[in-house]
Amino acid sequence: MEDRAIAIDRSFIDRINQHQFSEIAVGHDHRQLGLTDEQFLGLFESQLKSRLLDLESRKMRARNEGFYTIGSAGHEGNAAYGLAFRPDDMAFLHYRSAAFMLERGRHVDGQSQLYDMLLSFAAASDDPISGGRHKVLGSKALNIPPQTSTIASHLPKAVGAALSIPLTERVAVAAHMAADSVVLCNFGDASANHASAQTAINAACWAAYQHVPMPLVFICEDNGIGISTPTPQGWIAANFAHRPALKYIACDGRDVLDCYRASRAAADYARTQRSPVFLHVRTVRLMGHAGSDAEIAYMSKQQILDNEAQDPLLVSAQQVIAAGLMTSEQIIARYQTLKAQIAAIATMAVKRPKLTTAADVMTSIVPPKRQWQAPSNLDDAQLAALFKADKASLGKAVHMGKLLNLTLTELMAKHKNIVVCGEDVGRKGGVYHVTARLVERFGPNRVINTLLDETSILGLGIGMAHNGILPIVEIQFLAYVHNAEDQIRGEAATLPFFSNGQFTNPMVIRIAGLAYQRGFGGHFHNDNSFAVFRDIPGIIIACPSNGQDAMAMLRECVRLAAEEQRVVVFLEPIARYMTRDLLVEGDGLWSHEYQGEAHSTVVNFGESHVEDGGKQLLIISYGNGYYLSRQAQQKLLDEGWQVSVMDLRWLAPLNIEAVAAASHNAQRILVVDECRQTGSLSEQIVTELHEHLGEQCPAIERITAKDCFIPLADAATLPLPSCDDILLTARRMLTQNSLLKVNA
Repeated sequence: MEDRAIAIDRSFIDRINQHQFSEIAVGHDHRQLGLTDEQFLGLFESQLKSRLLDLESRKMRARNEGFYTIGSAGHEGNAAYGLAFRPDDMAFLHYRSAAFMLERGRHVDGQSQLYDMLLSFAAASDDPISGGRHKVLGSKALNIPPQTSTIASHLPKAVGAALSIPLTERVAVAAHMAADSVVLCNFGDASANHASAQTAINAACWAAYQHVPMPLVFICEDNGIGISTPTPQGWIAANFAHRPALKYIACDGRDVLDCYRASRAAADYARTQRSPVFLHVRTVRLMGHAGSDAEIAYMSKQQILDNEAQDPLLVSAQQVIAAGLMTSEQIIARYQTLKAQIAAIATMAVKRPKLTTAADVMTSIVPPKRQWQAPSNLDDAQLAALFKADKASLGKAVHMGKLLNLTLTELMAKHKNIVVCGEDVGRKGGVYHVTARLVERFGPNRVINTLLDETSILGLGIGMAHNGILPIVEIQFLAYVHNAEDQIRGEAATLPFFSNGQFTNPMVIRIAGLAYQRGFGGHFHNDNSFAVFRDIPGIIIACPSNGQDAMAMLRECVRLAAEEQRVVVFLEPIARYMTRDLLVEGDGLWSHEYQGEAHSTVVNFGESHVEDGGKQLLIISYGNGYYLSRQAQQKLLDEGWQVSVMDLRWLAPLNIEAVAAASHNAQRILVVDECRQTGSLSEQIVTELHEHLGEQCPAIERITAKDCFIPLADAATLPLPSCDDILLTARRMLTQNSLLKVNA
């Protein structure tokens, strides 16, 4: 079968010459819809440009000058909501949204959308959104954060961004979005079945059902097929037309005027009612899923031709002619002029420089620092008033759980834009009471009890961060994050990378995790693996082992988010929440007195701690492993051995220089890792120490957990490293090669 891009290009001209239009048009008069002649012609031109960009991208790919051919052909009706919504309404876009981009760009000064998009097709480093890292639809000037995956993973953060608009008003935060703006996100009918779409729409309805303002428009562009899998007829309407607290509006996206009517109604409803809308837009997919997709493999020739007869450009051309705005000859002439213009721009775009080094590619993994003035610390009188209900916990040593609670309280009082959200974080105060009394002190607008859905929780934080809020989101247990890890991996971490640092979503993700809980069985409440975070570029992982560090490190995490715009995972070892003692009952060595930030110890990003006891053996650990290693250290010191213990504190990116410096003079190294043998941090430490120290690297061994899930009750610690394991291995290492005790 003939190349469909060539066939559709030729057919458009032939059909207009012969006045062979479809019968799709609903019959709207653009003037009755409130559109001027200029506006209607502008919409049509955006549609034409979108189609011609698709055609040019295929030619570029054939010449090996372009690298991405998922196009917008058949979806050009989305130019209508490029006009119906305001340019300051944040948009999270589906990959078939070129016409929207072009139309929105017409209404913002200084835009060169054709050149910009062709730079993106060519992966040129001049590409103003991604810097040549990917073909994405995005623009800082147009309030369009870039997306690389449109399998609905962008919907949860759209919910968070929409929720943030009225929220910033209520908590008096300086917002990036106007108080009367709305958020829109579009996606395909196949993506509507994805868990991310279902959870986002459910979360929006759940909030709106409780009268929480939610100025959001979900736009489902329904072309009836997902790659090769047809969508059952009527499926989208059956699923979404009668959802509680969700306004349903339908239109024919093949008719740009009907699409404008409906999208204007959707925008007005969301803006005035501050309630979510589901805009169901019927479309058609032309030229297959992408350039490499041969539709003839799963569709009949007649089905393909029937789809092409529904070309929305033909519908718009018929309406333009009927309105007396252009003749068929003028339309063809304009089409050919635009085609030549786009081809000429493409010849320039493909010659622009490309990324040529790994360093260039990686530049935007870490977002840029911003100008940030830290708020003043609370003075003693303010702290006394703030902690009036906690007087019994002040002036004496308390456990980590309470210290975290007090630190969160002070941080929220100091940083007015912090919003805490998660399951049960309100009146219950969380499973371990770490967020106790926060809602009483700061109110439900700053301490948000969410529904039980980790994808929504993380999406909420990502979206709110787009609007001046500093989210501290809580994942109740480490294992629960696996339900939603793509929100961190595919959304939060990639945003600065694919926007060349222009868009960021700084946030702190508090996660109660790690093992050693005897009373809580099963890996869902006793999970000892955080490997899922360690290979995500740009993510910071902090893990305090004790309350003193927990206070300082949580403050540093907030600074990293606020000033350096980082996404930080703050991993809290549950088993140490209530720990007070280290060596014997009642010694109080693992409890600490609360220190206000003005008088507190500082732990800088990447700063580790070494409990110095000599050079015969260095034990490297973190979290629970550091606690156990300190117990073992004391026994070994009592036996006369020289043993030091290093607490890593910051697990990613690993400060290998500090680890190597501490290891350089040690005679032996033992890595104690409470995570599983396979995929654990200990693998990285051993490898990188050998790489850094070479032949001078001391002998290294490691103790890890077994490659096993965590069972219940007393069996819970059987797969995990123990103090006895550390002692046994340490003694064997210390006695090898006639290493002598210090007092021998």
